[in-house]
Amino acid sequence: MKRESKFVPYIPASRSLPEITIVSVILGVVLAIVFGAANAYLGLKIGLTVTASIPAAVISMAILRGIFRRESILENNIVQTMTTAGEAVAAGAIFTIPALYLMKLTPSQGMVAFIALTGGFLGVFMMIPLRRLLIVNEHETLPYPEGTACAEVLKSGEQGGSSAALIFAGFAIGGLVKVFDGLRWIKNSVGTAIAGYKGATVGMDVMPSLLGVGYIIGPRIAGQMMAGGLFASVVFIPMISFFTTGSPTSFFPAIEPISTIDAGGIYSNYIRYIGAGAVATGGLITLLKTLPLLIKSVRDTIVSLRTQDQQGTLERTDQDLSYKYIGIGVLVLILIIAFTPVTNVGVLGAIAIAIFGFLFVAVASRIVGIVGSSSMPVSGMTIATLLIVTILYKATGFSGTEGSVAALVVAAIVCVAIAVAGDISQDLKTGYLVGGTPWKQQIAMMIGVLASGLLIGYVLTLFDSTYGLGGTELPAVKAVLMRIIVEGIMGGNLPWDLIFMGIGLAITIEFLGLNSLTVAVGFYLPLSISSPIMVGGIIRWLSEAFAKDEKIRRRREEVGTLFASGLIAGEALISVVIALLIVPKVIDPDKPIAFDNNWMPITVFALLAISLLWAATRFSSKEKPTT
Repeated sequence: MKRESKFVPYIPASRSLPEITIVSVILGVVLAIVFGAANAYLGLKIGLTVTASIPAAVISMAILRGIFRRESILENNIVQTMTTAGEAVAAGAIFTIPALYLMKLTPSQGMVAFIALTGGFLGVFMMIPLRRLLIVNEHETLPYPEGTACAEVLKSGEQGGSSAALIFAGFAIGGLVKVFDGLRWIKNSVGTAIAGYKGATVGMDVMPSLLGVGYIIGPRIAGQMMAGGLFASVVFIPMISFFTTGSPTSFFPAIEPISTIDAGGIYSNYIRYIGAGAVATGGLITLLKTLPLLIKSVRDTIVSLRTQDQQGTLERTDQDLSYKYIGIGVLVLILIIAFTPVTNVGVLGAIAIAIFGFLFVAVASRIVGIVGSSSMPVSGMTIATLLIVTILYKATGFSGTEGSVAALVVAAIVCVAIAVAGDISQDLKTGYLVGGTPWKQQIAMMIGVLASGLLIGYVLTLFDSTYGLGGTELPAVKAVLMRIIVEGIMGGNLPWDLIFMGIGLAITIEFLGLNSLTVAVGFYLPLSISSPIMVGGIIRWLSEAFAKDEKIRRRREEVGTLFASGLIAGEALISVVIALLIVPKVIDPDKPIAFDNNWMPITVFALLAISLLWAATRFSSKEKPTT
């Protein structure tokens, strides 16, 4: 059957360039580990992660072209593919696995690696048969925004040096500010109570990663997070304080009289449960909104797999790994999950992973093609999996601690698979546009999964021992939610009135036309985290509002994003270094702060904000747009 108007990529099928080479694999592994640790830190801190494809592509071009003088765009594509796969494993893992740490059930390194690797490989294997359907056949209808943008960056490789300089400058500045914090020279947070308004507090964490995240997600999303934070800090907490003034009664789950509890106590005893209900509901609402797309994805996938044309010799740019071996790989992984003593999820859990894994991988791979990875409802799909599996386990008599752990493991494997499938779908789109060889990209994905999956457990253990998962430094909002869900269903000891308040809050927010999940995350997190994100969003708005035309506006978005990515990576990776130095007591995290005042951190943060605005506007005016 003759195909119509076949798409011709940047590097045509008739031309071959180096792709998987020793240099590209080594660089890809290093960046997968680096950005995996950075994404883990960011996800634990604010409950959101950012894609690393464009920063990885820029760094790859700077190193391979600038240092090694290698001219293959396809090598750079392999590097960014491995990096993205690695950071996706970290993103999926930190939303679920830390719940085990929060339950005082510190998992072994083998168990964490098993979850990350099985989930990551399932995400790769299950997505590969969808490539022709989603990437090739629907090339005109599914834009895959991050994948398309990354392809444009790769094709504009002559600008890699100056763009890489922005990332490295942001990295150096973000890392330096974190050094000031780690050595206890300045405070990392400022805050104050509002005089005459009992219980109301405002504050700000003056850290570069939050500023960078705000710029990347933009003013609308940042504003909705800020709205949630304000709702909690200047409405709900003061309202609870007002109505309970002088009351000698204690209200579950608090033990002491409520009139004696300060704003922090009200948050930990009440607001976080309301927030948990709101976040869970927001995630499920997001999933329900995509239900028609979910059904269509499954139907089209089944039809495609039945009618896929595998006859004849395929061109280089259309060669996937063998479907036969992919099917065997999935079956072997499911059997290992079912019978291994490492996780003890049993046959029921393995079947749930197979069903929900394939279902949500298909959905994720299509959704990111429309709205991008940042809007993919990973939380909603993971919550749905956890709810159903926990109920099934309890109904079959598998309850208590063992049942809770098994349910969390099932959800964690599915979550990693979803995250990996969504991100590598963008990578395969990039490869399709630039002319990469699919099976080589798929091998690169598995190497990235392997590199990050083997180390993510050590990163989590390090963060838990030095910063404390679920604490003020790393709130681990999504993992706390997973723990609350599984313990509440298994033990029946949740403060359900507070949970229902959160459910009602999320539904109300959705009817207001806002993103209920985004606002709910802002409600759950302290206002001190939402406020610097809002500043970053304002800087994004300022940088683009005065652009002369659309090309300059897009260029400012791109340049600012690169600098902001550097800020995030710099702080995150120096946080890992500081944690490594805290363990042997080289750094004392409890020593007095040298400059214990508010004006010093505020000044540092103001300089950070000015540097971000300057980078976005100054550098964009000097370079031609890449798109």
